[in-house]
Amino acid sequence: MALVRAAQQTSSSYSCRYCRYHVFLSFRGQDTRKTFTDHLYTALVNAGFRTFRDDDEVERGEGIKPKLQKAIKHSRTSVIVFSKDYASSTWCLDELVMILERKRLSADYVVLPVFYDVDPSDLRKQTGSLAKAFARHQKTQPSNKVKEWREALAEVADLAGMVLQNQADGHESKFINNIVQVIGEKLKHRPLSVPHIMIGMHSLDLVNTLNLWLQDGSDDVGIFVIYGMSGIGKTTIAKFVYNSNYERFEGSSFLENINEVSQQPNGLVQIQTQLLSDILNGRKMKISKMLVKD
Repeated sequence: MALVRAAQQTSSSYSCRYCRYHVFLSFRGQDTRKTFTDHLYTALVNAGFRTFRDDDEVERGEGIKPKLQKAIKHSRTSVIVFSKDYASSTWCLDELVMILERKRLSADYVVLPVFYDVDPSDLRKQTGSLAKAFARHQKTQPSNKVKEWREALAEVADLAGMVLQNQADGHESKFINNIVQVIGEKLKHRPLSVPHIMIGMHSLDLVNTLNLWLQDGSDDVGIFVIYGMSGIGKTTIAKFVYNSNYERFEGSSFLENINEVSQQPNGLVQIQTQLLSDILNGRKMKISKMLVKD
């Protein structure tokens, strides 16, 4: 396990420690793919957020659902763009169900509904264009599936979302900037999860040594290596030290399971992309990063 230190500067940064994407972007392509959603995607990417958009990442056809499930699982947030005919797409409704399932599994998973040309009450009451869409679905889809979709729409309507008509006087560019700012606030650094039963006295001594090393105010780049057999607590120590120090640095990244990820197709590229995205966020900076390998 190697810890790499650079100049100390205080700033917040965005973290997606176990995730490939900061944002999973869900939308009905026929409604907004080339307009609002395209501008939103560009703004998110320009702000330094790794953003999944299905036409960029996967091809339509057999096997796409598992790929979408994996993308949702490995994202930190989901932004759902609700447009007038969103509910007419069984694909979008299935995707919504997957997103909410992901949210139930992780308390810190963020779902941000964006109401582009519909009102939250339309989803809650399922009136207007949604009523027409479900009238069609009831004729062609299993009743349990329709019930699942209705419950998902009602659930997401009660989440704190953003409504175009209520913000930025309806100006889309300002509205998009507001969305990017909200995502930035929600993705600010959060502490890593560390077991309640921490480590023994010997490990605490090591933690104190690492903290002193990271907090010495030096501008020099340094590497600290902790080595030993698997299962002795190296990662736990690194997480504890990371939580104690990340706010002291302008940028930081915690990369875990490097050996496992590197064996996957394009695994090394994925690691490099995550590292650079975590620490750069679209600007040059001096950074502190930790690479962890068991």
